[in-house]
Amino acid sequence: MTRKPKSDYAIQTVSNALRLLEVFRDEDEIGVAELSRRLHLHKNNVFRLLATMEGSAFIEQSPATEKYRLGIAIHALGQAFARSRPLLERARPILERLQEETGETVHLAVHDGFEVVHLVGLAPKREIAIGVRTGRRTPIHCTALGKVLLGCSPERAWREYDEQVVKRGKLARRTARTIEDADKFFEHLRTVAGLGSAVDLGEFEDGLGCAAAPVHGGDGELMAALSVSAPLFRAGEEGMVGDLRQRVVRAGEELSAALGYVA
Repeated sequence: MTRKPKSDYAIQTVSNALRLLEVFRDEDEIGVAELSRRLHLHKNNVFRLLATMEGSAFIEQSPATEKYRLGIAIHALGQAFARSRPLLERARPILERLQEETGETVHLAVHDGFEVVHLVGLAPKREIAIGVRTGRRTPIHCTALGKVLLGCSPERAWREYDEQVVKRGKLARRTARTIEDADKFFEHLRTVAGLGSAVDLGEFEDGLGCAAAPVHGGDGELMAALSVSAPLFRAGEEGMVGDLRQRVVRAGEELSAALGYVA
């Protein structure tokens, strides 16, 4: 007997509610009209979705702006997610120490499809610092985290990325330093795989540098990546490639060992 794909069981209203929540990845507050435009739904349908989720505290309305924002129930779910993931629990003290050692912003990230998802971020208390991107998504090809998450993965992941992203012309240029040429990109990935770490020097954002290293689980599988980000005027390109890269590699090895990985 052939099983139907799970997508055949999808409930449209639930799908729309989840799409609505996805909008808040990049927005602190948003109004009904704008949600209606982005979701391609009638305003009445959007209002009913918002009212339903507001009743369960997943959404709340700002008294000051009358726009909508995420509610306290979302925070509770996030905390439950963190408790259920030993990766996050064991990463926290290592991230805190890495942040103190470097005096710069640190992140723990995973990949979802062909995007980087930032799970945890810690920023220093200094006048000029890189902001944390917790919950944010960034491209793979022009970020140190992304290059580690793809470069240290099995080659089948490279083939999928080539078919679904590169050959469709999606190596988008973010800065003058972004690698757009497919051959150069995969050559760069081979270097990342050989070194077991990656840097980007203004490839994602002008003036921003980042160094990243992989995190492996007890079964040897790539689980996540750690990074240190800093303004290049302060860290310098040599510092990013040298000292900061070495520190994040050591932190990645420490977290991997805490998760049971034996090199």
